[in-house]
Amino acid sequence: MSEGSEKSNNQDNQDTVLVWREDDIATVVLNRPEKLNAFNLTMWQDLGTVMLELGADETLRCIVIRGAGGRAFAAGADIAEFQKVRFSSQQAADYAKPMDRAADAIRQCPHPTLAFIEGACMGGGLEIAAQCDLRIANRSARFGIPVNKIGNVLPYPAMIALVGLVGRSVTMELLLEGRIFSAEEAYIKGLIGRIVEDDIAEAEVYNSARRIAEGAPLVARWHKKHSSRAQDATPLTTEELAQPFLCCDTADYKEGIAAFLEKRKPRFTGA
Repeated sequence: MSEGSEKSNNQDNQDTVLVWREDDIATVVLNRPEKLNAFNLTMWQDLGTVMLELGADETLRCIVIRGAGGRAFAAGADIAEFQKVRFSSQQAADYAKPMDRAADAIRQCPHPTLAFIEGACMGGGLEIAAQCDLRIANRSARFGIPVNKIGNVLPYPAMIALVGLVGRSVTMELLLEGRIFSAEEAYIKGLIGRIVEDDIAEAEVYNSARRIAEGAPLVARWHKKHSSRAQDATPLTTEELAQPFLCCDTADYKEGIAAFLEKRKPRFTGA
């Protein structure tokens, strides 16, 4: 993957996923603006590859995921290709593999992930946003998973993520009604954490990303790991209960305490 973009094997040579980088913040761009960034099979494959590569880059501190063009985060899946690639149960199972790979790469990414949602965030787009750690939407954003209108069933990984995010009741409202939610309703229901006016949304998202990047990176990774573990009802082991205290043995912890006492900005190195 180059610092500028991740190349795809799309027949029309369009990069379905782009990567921008500024210092220790990477931006992943879903890049099919002519289709409102609707996912085709190539985009699912490319997104998984990009996120796995970024996850392995220890110099990163935050990843922003957004759609190209400003009109949509991602307007679901590209149903136009379904008759060729997703028209039987076996095809659907095969199609789900790159979807699951992309979702897993986002959910398991060691770096904090932030979904910047502009415009339509439907179906697979909402499934991807639900895998991110934070979701910030502009006022024009719209949300929904109207798969009932095409006779489709939400796969288990997406179902688990949504129920974990907003609970069974809201998930059922999304799936059974197929209704489109406004940004305000999505915020009330817990689908997103913040609404920002359209003209300042991009600036606010990157302000948030910079605040994340300025924090101690090891702490961010531990918090991601521990928050996921907190959703598991299995009793914590003695070793797990001791893990949060390991931060006190890091150089970043010593630096953070020293910076606080010296009234200066800390310089975290991830050590």
